[in-house]
Amino acid sequence: MATKYVGTKRFGLEGAESAVPILDEILSRAASAGLDSAVVGMAHRGRLNILANVMGKSLDSIFGEFEGYVDPSTVQGSGDVKYHLGASGQYVNPSGASIKIELAANPSHLETVDPLVLGMIRARQDQIDPPGSFPALPILIHGDAAFAGQGIVAECLGMSDINGYRVGGTIHLIVNNQIGFTTSPQFARSSLYCSDVAKTVQAPIFHVNGDDPEACVRVARLAWEYRQRFHKDVVIDMVCYRRHGHNEGDDPSYTQPLMYKAIAEKRSVRKLYVETLVGRGDITLEEAEQALNDFQGKLQIALDQTRSHAPVPTKVAKPPKPVGVLPHVDTGVQRAVLDTVFAQLTNYPEGFTVHPKLGKQFELRSKIYNEQSEVEWATAELLAYGSLVTEGVPVRLAGEDSRRGTFSHRHSALVDNNTERVWIPLSELPGAEKFWVYDSLLSEYAALGFEYGYAHANPEALVLWEAQFGDFVNGAQIIIDQYLVAAEDKWGQHNALVMLLPHGYEGQGPEHSSARIERFLTLCAEDNIQVVNATTAAQFFHVLRRQMHREIRKPLVIFTPKGPLRMKEVRSKISDLEPGTSFQEVLDDPFVTDAASVKRVVFCSGKVAWDAFAERDKRSAAAAIVRVEQLYPFPIEQMMDVLTHYPNAKEVVWLQEEPGNMGAWTFVEHRFWRVKEQGYDLRRVARVESGSPATGSKTVHDQELADLMDETFQGL
Repeated sequence: MATKYVGTKRFGLEGAESAVPILDEILSRAASAGLDSAVVGMAHRGRLNILANVMGKSLDSIFGEFEGYVDPSTVQGSGDVKYHLGASGQYVNPSGASIKIELAANPSHLETVDPLVLGMIRARQDQIDPPGSFPALPILIHGDAAFAGQGIVAECLGMSDINGYRVGGTIHLIVNNQIGFTTSPQFARSSLYCSDVAKTVQAPIFHVNGDDPEACVRVARLAWEYRQRFHKDVVIDMVCYRRHGHNEGDDPSYTQPLMYKAIAEKRSVRKLYVETLVGRGDITLEEAEQALNDFQGKLQIALDQTRSHAPVPTKVAKPPKPVGVLPHVDTGVQRAVLDTVFAQLTNYPEGFTVHPKLGKQFELRSKIYNEQSEVEWATAELLAYGSLVTEGVPVRLAGEDSRRGTFSHRHSALVDNNTERVWIPLSELPGAEKFWVYDSLLSEYAALGFEYGYAHANPEALVLWEAQFGDFVNGAQIIIDQYLVAAEDKWGQHNALVMLLPHGYEGQGPEHSSARIERFLTLCAEDNIQVVNATTAAQFFHVLRRQMHREIRKPLVIFTPKGPLRMKEVRSKISDLEPGTSFQEVLDDPFVTDAASVKRVVFCSGKVAWDAFAERDKRSAAAAIVRVEQLYPFPIEQMMDVLTHYPNAKEVVWLQEEPGNMGAWTFVEHRFWRVKEQGYDLRRVARVESGSPATGSKTVHDQELADLMDETFQGL
C-alpha cells in the first residue's frame, strides 16, 4: 500500500503489527473453546490490516476501494470511507475449529463503537437458549490517547459488571503508540499509564512490548484465560510506535522530531522477529525472504487483477423516493389476551407485600380497567409489552429509573415492602417470550449506545431506551448523530431502537422541559427515523406494537408525557386497543359537534393540545384542535384531509409550547405549503425565541402559557 498508493490515507499498522497475532491468538482459542461468536470494535488505525488478515476480506476488494472502484450492487446509501466499514465472516483456526466474527462499522468518533459492541454481544448471548457461559466474546481495540481521554471508555468499564449490561468480560487491546495525532502522552493524560482508567474495575492490565510478537501472543493467551475463568474485563497494553504520521500524508516530525528520528532508525517488527527466528535456527534467512516474496507476489497479483477489470462507471446515487407515511397496521389485541396480561400485572405472588401507596395505586388501576373499561398511560404501555411477549417478541427496556419510572407511574418491577424481593410481573407470563427491564447506570452516552447495539444484533426484539428527562438525551448526541439517524445511509444498517424522551413545558425550568424536538426533526431525511408525540394511552400502545408488526425496521423517537400521565383525558377505552384499531398519525378534534361553525383549525403536537382543549372550551371558541401525533414521516395528506372536515375554516394555526426557534415549527413550516396554496391564513403561535428552552420561574411559565392561549384563540 505504501508504495502503490503513496500519501493515501490508510491508517496503517506499521510499528504495531503485533496486534494481528494478538487478535489471532484470542480468536483461535475462542474457536477451540466452542464460543458462538466474537465482535470486534476498533477505530481506523490498523483496520484494513485486520480486515485482510483476520476477517478474511479479499485483497482485490481492498485494492478496488483504493482504486476508487464502486460495485453498484454493494453500495448502500451514501456509503463511508474504507477505514470505517464493517465486515463479518468465519474465523478458522489451525486445528479447524471456527467462530463467527464481526467487525463493527464505526465513525471517526473514537471509542463510540465500544458500547455498541457490548450491546451486540449481550443480544447474542440473550438469544442463545439455554444461555451458556457468556458464549459471545467482545474484543475492543483502543488507541492509548483515546483509552485515557474518552469518557465513554470509563462508562463502558462502569457497566461491565452490572446485571443488565454484563457480557462476561471484554478483552481490551490498547495499541499504545505513545502519541495521539500530534499530542504527546504528558499532555494527553494525568496518569502514569494510559490504561490506568481500567483500575476502576480492578481489571488486570498486561503491559507488553509490541516489538516482541511471541510475548504478545503469550499475553493474549493470559488475557483469554482470565476472561474465561473470571468473566471480567482484562486489558492488554501493547507498547509500540506509529511509524508514520496520524495518516500517511501527515508529517509527525513537526511536533515530535526526536521521536521520529528514533523511529526512522528503528528496524521493523517483522525484521526484528525474522532476526530472532534466524538466530534461534527456527528458519533460514532464505526461507524468510522467500515467504516475504511470496506474499508480495500475492499482493501484486491481486492488484494486477483489480486494475485489469474495467471499472463500472460510478454515478451519484439518486436519493430514494420518500416512502412517507406507511399504510396502517392493525395492532389491536384480543380482549382475552389483554385481560390475561392485566391480571398478571395486578396479581401478586403468594407472600409478596406491596408498598401501601402502590397498593392503592394498583386498586385504582384495576377499577379503571375492570369497572370503567379504560386504561391509563402506564397500563397501556405494559399491555403493549405483555401482548408482544405473548406473541413471541422479546422486550428489553432500560434507562435511568425505568423500572419504577421517573414519574412513579410504570412500576414494571415491584419491590417487596418487607424483604426487598423484586418481582417483575411481565417476566412470568405463561409461555411468553422474555421481558427485561433494567435501571441503567447514570449514563446517556454508553447506555444509549449499548441499546442501539442490542437492537442492531436482534432486530426481532423490541428494544427501548428511556431518558430520565428528555432534556438529558443530548448527553448521547454522538450516538444519535453518528448511528441512529445515519447508519442506514452510511452502512445500510437497519435498527428498530425506540427512544422514550419525557417532554413538556410544566414550569420545571430549562433542564426539565425539552427533549429538543427541533434537533431530531432537523436530522430527519430519507425516511431514516420516525418521530412521534403521542397524546393518548391507546396511541402509545399502538405505536409500540407497530414498531414490531411492520416489516420495516426504523428507529422510533417518542416524546412522552410527564404531567398528563395521570390525566383522565389521556385515558383510552379498552376497545381502542382491540382488533381493528391502529396508530393514527393525526387525531381530529373529537369534541367538535358542529364542523360548519369552526372558523379556525389549530394544529399542534403533544401536551399543549390538552391546554388548548381546556382554553377553547372555556372560551367557547369556534376552533378545532387537531393533534399531529407523528411528526416524521410528516402526515401532510392526513392533515389536508382533516381540513376538508371544516368547510368554513379560513385560518390555520400551528401551536407549540416551545420557543419559536425550537419545537416543530421550523420543520413544519415549509411542509405546510399546500395549506398556504389553498388560501388559508397560516400563522405560528409559540413562545418568544430564546437561547434557553424554558424559563426557570413557574410564575413566568404560567403567564407565557396564558399568552399562548390568548394568541391562539384571539378574535374567536
